[in-house]
Amino acid sequence: MKDAPALPSDLICAANAVFDEAAVAELMAQSLAQTDDPALARTALVDILKTANAKGRNAIADALAQNPMAAHAATRSYSWLTDCLLRTVLTFVTEHVHTLPTPTDSERIAVYAVGGYGRGEMAPQSDVDLLFLTPYKITAWAESVIETTLYVLWDLKLKVGHASRTVKECLRLATDDFTIRTALLEKRFIFGDAPLAETLRIKLRSDLFEGTAREFIEAKLAERDVRHQKQGARYKVEPNVKEGKGGLRDLQSLFWIAKYIYQVDRVRDLIGHGMLTEDEFDRFADAENFLWATRCHLHLATGRAAEQLTFDLQVEVAHRMGYAGTGGQRAVEVFMQDYFRHATAVGDLTRIFLTKLEAAHVKPEAILQRLFKRKR
Repeated sequence: MKDAPALPSDLICAANAVFDEAAVAELMAQSLAQTDDPALARTALVDILKTANAKGRNAIADALAQNPMAAHAATRSYSWLTDCLLRTVLTFVTEHVHTLPTPTDSERIAVYAVGGYGRGEMAPQSDVDLLFLTPYKITAWAESVIETTLYVLWDLKLKVGHASRTVKECLRLATDDFTIRTALLEKRFIFGDAPLAETLRIKLRSDLFEGTAREFIEAKLAERDVRHQKQGARYKVEPNVKEGKGGLRDLQSLFWIAKYIYQVDRVRDLIGHGMLTEDEFDRFADAENFLWATRCHLHLATGRAAEQLTFDLQVEVAHRMGYAGTGGQRAVEVFMQDYFRHATAVGDLTRIFLTKLEAAHVKPEAILQRLFKRKR
């Protein structure tokens, strides 16, 4: 018997409080022992996972209320909870609904988390973005597995975005679509055929990523320009935490560029490449943690994927994050001063990072000059 994988130790509370795998497995075994009907078993699975999901989300929210700045631990916890739900569903679907005792070479599937979920960063109301990978044209078996999996996830009220592609299709579509290319850059293998997953990793690096850093950087900076033009000034009185200037998307863009060029998995690894100093990394980490904490509390306060800090939500989020009035200032004013301080730091770090890229002869000078032009 294989040893059970070690539970993560970097969550906001005990892993078993987020998702008790043993308890869920026991409940599923009892359910399967009572019926041979896949439809009834699926209904039981949904009920079991709804309860587990609600329990896990309550545990994370309660822990975040006790430690309101523990943003990274919270986002990892939401991601791990989603991993557990997804693996449970896929195991059920492949072992009890669409079984395949003697699969052919074409009847293989690998399931990835992509986007923020792929990074292991999820806010309470984040989408669950998935890639279903098959080696060749999708078979009837794979189509059934994907369809049933999605229906169960929808029954769990998860907001799922998904794509089903072959290895060749991934390479072809990502050649011209930088949104798809970025998603593949951030993919994380969750379930299924490990050799197939390794094939995609090798093909992406050799056939797509190698030698194309400059075009990727230009595309990401062009996306940034469009986003900033749409969002407006950095110091908007009701800023967008995710898409606004100095927001999370700006930090993510820096990491995407760094990962594409240096194949790093953590921002800290950029110190070894000379792209960030220890002090600059600390500023990056502080800003990222603050923005993620703000976003998590926004989602919890509204019960939806809210990204804009409206005036009424500023007061609520400041309270949730433990701010208090001081020196004649209200708590919300202290909170917003911190928000704009971190937004400014994100802009400074962007300029520092791109200047170092230019020095490393990675980024076209014209892009840098355009980026640094500032209106009075």
